Amino acid sequence: MALGEEPAAGAPEDAPEDGLEDAAPARGGALESFSDTAETRALLGRLQTLLGDRAAREGALERFRVIMDKYQEQPHLLDPHLEWMMNLLLDVVQNKTSPADLVHLAFKFLYIITKVRGYKTFLRLFPHEVADVQPILDMFTNQNPKDHETWETRYMLLLWLSVACLIPFDLSRLDGNLDTQPGQTRMPVMERILQIAQSYLVVSDKARDAAAVLVSKFVTRPDVKQKMMAGFLDWSLCTLARSSFQTIEGVIAMDGTLQALAQIFKHGKREDCLPYAATVLQCLDGCRLPNSNQTLLRKLGVKLVQRLGLTFLKPRVAKWRYQRGCRSLAANLQPCAQSQRESKTHVETPDSEEGYDVPEEVESVIEQLLVGLKDKDTVVRWSAAKGIGRVAGRLPQELADDVLGSVLDCFSFQETDNAWHGGCLALAELGRRGLLLPSRLTDVVAVILKALTYEEKRGACSVGTNVRDAACYVCWAFARAYEPRELQPFVARISSALVVATVFDRNVNCRRAASAAFQENVGRQGTFPHGIDILTTADYFAVGNRANCFLVISKFIAGFPEYTQPMIDHLVTMKVSHWDGVIRELSAKALHHLVQLAPEYSATHVVPHLLAMTRSPDLHARHGAVLACAEVARSLHTLAVQEGRPVTDFLDEMAVQGLKQIHQQLYDHHLYRGLGGELMRQAVCVLVENLSLSRMPFRGDAVVDGWQWLINDTLRNLHLISSHSRQQIKEAAVAALAALCSEYLTKEPGQADLAGQGGLVKQYLAELQSPQEMTRCGFSLALGALPGFLLRGELRQVLAGLRAVTQVSPEDVSFAESRRDALKAIAQVCRTVGVRAEGTPDEVVCRENVAQIYCTLLDCLGDYTTDSRGDVGAWVREAAMTSLMDLTLLLGREQPELIEAPICERILCCLAQQASEKIDRFRAHAAHVFMTLLHATGPAGPAVPHVPHRTELERLFPRSDVASVNWNAPSQAFPRITQLLGLPAYRYHVLLGLAVSVGGLTESTVSKPLGGVRPATSLGRWGEGSSPVRSLALPAGSPGPPPQGRRGSGCSGAGLTGSRARLLQVRHSTQSLFAYVKGIQNDLQALEGFAGTLLQVFEDNLLNDRVSVPLLKTLDQMLAHGCFDAFTTDEE
Repeated sequence: MALGEEPAAGAPEDAPEDGLEDAAPARGGALESFSDTAETRALLGRLQTLLGDRAAREGALERFRVIMDKYQEQPHLLDPHLEWMMNLLLDVVQNKTSPADLVHLAFKFLYIITKVRGYKTFLRLFPHEVADVQPILDMFTNQNPKDHETWETRYMLLLWLSVACLIPFDLSRLDGNLDTQPGQTRMPVMERILQIAQSYLVVSDKARDAAAVLVSKFVTRPDVKQKMMAGFLDWSLCTLARSSFQTIEGVIAMDGTLQALAQIFKHGKREDCLPYAATVLQCLDGCRLPNSNQTLLRKLGVKLVQRLGLTFLKPRVAKWRYQRGCRSLAANLQPCAQSQRESKTHVETPDSEEGYDVPEEVESVIEQLLVGLKDKDTVVRWSAAKGIGRVAGRLPQELADDVLGSVLDCFSFQETDNAWHGGCLALAELGRRGLLLPSRLTDVVAVILKALTYEEKRGACSVGTNVRDAACYVCWAFARAYEPRELQPFVARISSALVVATVFDRNVNCRRAASAAFQENVGRQGTFPHGIDILTTADYFAVGNRANCFLVISKFIAGFPEYTQPMIDHLVTMKVSHWDGVIRELSAKALHHLVQLAPEYSATHVVPHLLAMTRSPDLHARHGAVLACAEVARSLHTLAVQEGRPVTDFLDEMAVQGLKQIHQQLYDHHLYRGLGGELMRQAVCVLVENLSLSRMPFRGDAVVDGWQWLINDTLRNLHLISSHSRQQIKEAAVAALAALCSEYLTKEPGQADLAGQGGLVKQYLAELQSPQEMTRCGFSLALGALPGFLLRGELRQVLAGLRAVTQVSPEDVSFAESRRDALKAIAQVCRTVGVRAEGTPDEVVCRENVAQIYCTLLDCLGDYTTDSRGDVGAWVREAAMTSLMDLTLLLGREQPELIEAPICERILCCLAQQASEKIDRFRAHAAHVFMTLLHATGPAGPAVPHVPHRTELERLFPRSDVASVNWNAPSQAFPRITQLLGLPAYRYHVLLGLAVSVGGLTESTVSKPLGGVRPATSLGRWGEGSSPVRSLALPAGSPGPPPQGRRGSGCSGAGLTGSRARLLQVRHSTQSLFAYVKGIQNDLQALEGFAGTLLQVFEDNLLNDRVSVPLLKTLDQMLAHGCFDAFTTDEE
């Protein structure tokens, strides 16, 4: 929020925000001048030529809108050019030979300019001489108020008339001889203008707004007010009385009338309007506008009420108001000037007009404005707040103080968020105008500090963002309104509250508003501790990312002792129990960093408070407290280790016992069940992990068995957990298991406690045969997370059990996730037990079992299972590739002799096949693994031995390609992959992958996504001037392929639909394949090798529709392009 502007609307603010935060850069590229002069002159100069062509007319209007809209945020740049633009258009309007359509078109252009610059600036440029009045009135006779195509004409004419009617002559002098013919009388100009204004106040288009402007300027003329004002007000009140806000016609009539009345009482002289004010107020009360569901009517009602209130009160500057002596930022930053100002004393001057009589109607006005502060719409509350400020400025001090007290009543927890928001806006207005005296700052600051953290849960979201935003606006306004010595007693509380809002508020707009308010206070007050240091870190852009605020900026600011405790207290009391789970998790992680800056305070105050919250009946508070306990305990342990002290120096016996009892308390109260149980299981697993890593003295305690039960039960019942939280809970349980086993299931370091583990490995192996896929997933990862001392002697059985999970059977063909997790577990187990060539297969990865492990992983690269979710086998292939890379690098760096040449060749060939297939993400992953293995280095050279064609591969794929090539982009990936067709060892597998990519496009995919696509069989041959790059499946006029050297080009960019991306992928794969075949046309031996391999692929996959069907389509395209015509000319 720009604090000098109106705060944001108070809509429900709890939509997902993180995607919005990172994509919310400030608008940059400010313009310096109006740079479209030439084009604008050309557009306005050729209006005459646009009449006959509707399309050209619409195009010119749209182009002019585009030009003008560029200056919406800097409309002042148009000021030097407004006059010549208006003159060009008014020349057309004032030319009596101009057709009506041309006049309407000119007014459309005028309206576009007015919309950007605003009518108030534009008005003074209209011609406004006596001679202009009659032509304008004559133009109204040709207007049809019901013609919705020409409303811009009527709008601009009304604005023009509102200026022209201000001529400094009595309008009766324009009437001349009113008797035109015997028996006929021409209507006086004064009546004509009023009749036009009244008629357009009740129309449904924007001309209604211009009519209100016309009325305010016309009726308040000295000559008109004597004759017409009473009559117009009577007409207005009658219109309001007979209109109903429950009908559309009534809403329109009331809208125009209220606008006109508000403008009259704003611009008219007080002595002219005062006789009618009480009557208008009484009529307005009878309209019952607060009961209307029309926001605009309620806003206009509040606007009119405040104008009536100002009419009742004499214009005066309150002598009792607070006045700040110096508002210069530069002077404020000078210590000498600051000390001089502080030496001054502010004297509250009593009101000199002791007998000042306040009309009774003012009480009704203030009451209605206070009701407006609680309105459900922001614009109404904002208008009411400004009204409170204006009216209070004309009241005696005692009455103004009563108004302030009524405003403070809005800050009750019985009131809604609307009342809090309106109260904040009113306080800001009162402070900004000097009407909030320093003696009341104690009461005001107290409610503003509450408003800075105001939030109320409503169902699945919360309200309060607008309140916090407005509270930041109040702090910003106070920084400008008061001397530093007035706010000095409150600096510590305000600065801490603003810092807390800057880094810990959920909403990005509130964080930025708090940052701006903090900056304003640092500049204007100069008393905020460490203000400059904080501002340079927590600036507008830095606070845009929520995680960065919680985890990075908060740690820096908490390093200043003035802010440490307030930040910790806010997290513990407000954010740990927040309704948003992401905020609770971030708060717990933030506490991990902050408690190390105040360990004694955290141990004596934070931990007991969190332990009490773990017993809360509120699910969110309980979940957040458990997470926070875990992070605080881990943080204090880390600090104790750094200082060489035991953790019990920070956590006393009561705290340790409280941490130990959390699980049992939840279990006894059955809080692991239901939807709430999902949150508590995940939180307690995090607690178990952190307490284990903190080495709490629980070895041999019964609580360890309880934790073990929880982890096992969670993994066993993963299928009962909702899908959106299943992965997070699974990861938390596996991490907790690894930490627990490492700390509490050992007698000595590295030795298993056989009594404690109780056949854990065998129990987990038995669970791998469960009919539930999620159970297999959980226990597969659990086996992979076990420490080495538990796997010692059980490795053969563990690998056999995981291998069984990776195999596809008719019963579990769709269990792709369990196969994926089993592959991850195999790689993790291999890393855990290590490699020793001559070791035993029950202990380590050795010569006896390495071949079997590789066979398991390589077999999974052939998993192409599909179901209703799509190609779920891709998850398995991705995990297999990752596991192959981890295992091969492990062997290459420790025991490279275990990598045999056939195994290495098969690995790289399978990776090359995956790198030439059609799914971008998995193709990129395969290429990454391929490049990693190719360029991996060990102590004595390349880490991976026996790489086929290593020299050629390093030339085709230099090390620089690892970082520079975007393998997700087909335009960059396929031209490189197809080069492997020239290497015999890789040709078969690359061709197998390319066949699926090239031939995987169906006829419907070709014809539907892009218009004008030509069928593949109609493509020209290379020798006929047609390129396969531009001809295959491209619409006419499509650009050529993007430059291959540019990173990120290709079909994987944002904005492409799935079918279009697929089409471009096929285009680039086909282009690359045909380019290779074209390159070997003159090498008959190479062409025969290519054709032979193609036939071999077809022969091997005759019964595999996934390959054979796309392969036939690929062959059809190749024959159509004459790829094998060289064989027809060969006599042999």
